[in-house]
Amino acid sequence: MKTVSNVAIIGIGNILLGDDGVGPYVVRTLEASYEFGPSVQVLDVGTPALDFIDNLVGMDAVILVDSVENDRPAGTITLYRKEDILRHGISVRMDPHSPALGESLLTADLMGICPKELLLVGVSGLSYDAGCELSPEVSDAVDLAIDVVRAELRRLDVPYFPASKQAKPDIWWTSAQPAETPIH
Repeated sequence: MKTVSNVAIIGIGNILLGDDGVGPYVVRTLEASYEFGPSVQVLDVGTPALDFIDNLVGMDAVILVDSVENDRPAGTITLYRKEDILRHGISVRMDPHSPALGESLLTADLMGICPKELLLVGVSGLSYDAGCELSPEVSDAVDLAIDVVRAELRRLDVPYFPASKQAKPDIWWTSAQPAETPIH
């Protein structure tokens, strides 16, 4: 695998709707636990609208982390590659932002600006009720989602390192802070 130049790790989700906030939770934990080179952007985009395409421009690879409803047990990690999403559309409901995400990916592909490598790390949610806490099942899946992101970075030959100074993730919206992520 050729080293990619520009990579975005993007957390998607509404932090006020329970498990829908898992994307921001994961990327903020990654950001506090690891250091990335200047060619890697780690972004919490919340619930994107059709302007989500702006996050794809100039990227060689994009790793998305989002909550999905796909009839699998809560906390299950399902990987969706670019080809799967473009061929079948987004067949799983990803809450209010799913139309914008799907349309943005399809539009970017038609415009020839879709990243060559795209992975959606979907975490099956349990509760999308109002509240800032992840369900225990989804909270337990955070470390696995981080491991999947790290595995994808290794597959893409994108270097990352344990943070020189471990910081608590900036997860200001919840009282439950994640356990320290083990560094392997």
